[in-house]
Amino acid sequence: MSGWDPNWPSIQASVVQYFKWHWLTSTYIMFAVPYFVYDIYAMFMCYWYKLRVKGHEEASAAPQHMSSALTSYLRREFLMVLHHVVMVTVCFPVSVFWRQGKGDYFQGIMFMAELSTPSVCLGKILIQYKQQHTLLHKVNGALMLITFFICRVLLFPYLYYVYGRYASIPFHMVPLSVPWHCNLGAALLMAPQLYWFSLICRGALRLFMGTSRSQRPRTSTAAAKELQTDGTALPQPANGYNTRSTEPELATH
Repeated sequence: MSGWDPNWPSIQASVVQYFKWHWLTSTYIMFAVPYFVYDIYAMFMCYWYKLRVKGHEEASAAPQHMSSALTSYLRREFLMVLHHVVMVTVCFPVSVFWRQGKGDYFQGIMFMAELSTPSVCLGKILIQYKQQHTLLHKVNGALMLITFFICRVLLFPYLYYVYGRYASIPFHMVPLSVPWHCNLGAALLMAPQLYWFSLICRGALRLFMGTSRSQRPRTSTAAAKELQTDGTALPQPANGYNTRSTEPELATH
């Protein structure tokens, strides 16, 4: 056939793949929005009651009023709260209304970022139960490092790569070809992921390079200084979490 392109079937399949609609892409975000709102409230209540626990290392400097505690909480968890607020006020209307049912493939890829969440949460639980030196913690740390890098850091370059294939343009030309607000949105979403990944890398270096072992004598010395005059030690934090832990306190959503 004159003018027949043998690659045309694969091109058609790619177009259908990139623009195929799926009901879950909009339904999932409807489920995620109330979760983000509740999570902000739950994180604050955990912070508030943690400060009320007798003997907690932060109890001596605990704010006496709810408003002061709220201010302290926002300073401490600013990036996480900002992430949740942006998800609700920006990503929700963009995903449900502004995109008008287009780009389900790309939004589905964005949802794959949550594949790293189980290992992040498990790491937090192990830290609270003081299991930092167990094999499970090390295996989970390696899994968290890999999944976070693939699903949250490489995710954005991959989206640009896929769009470049669809539009038949080189990868390095994609940022110059897409609308400026797409680049801005990707940059704003990727920035906190890079920051959190740097914290994970620092924790992984301490975990696998053995620097945590060098801190154990210091911890013993600090515990000795916390003895009361009657010779009994101060109560341990109720949640088992120490601010000098060998792993960064991270809860990524």
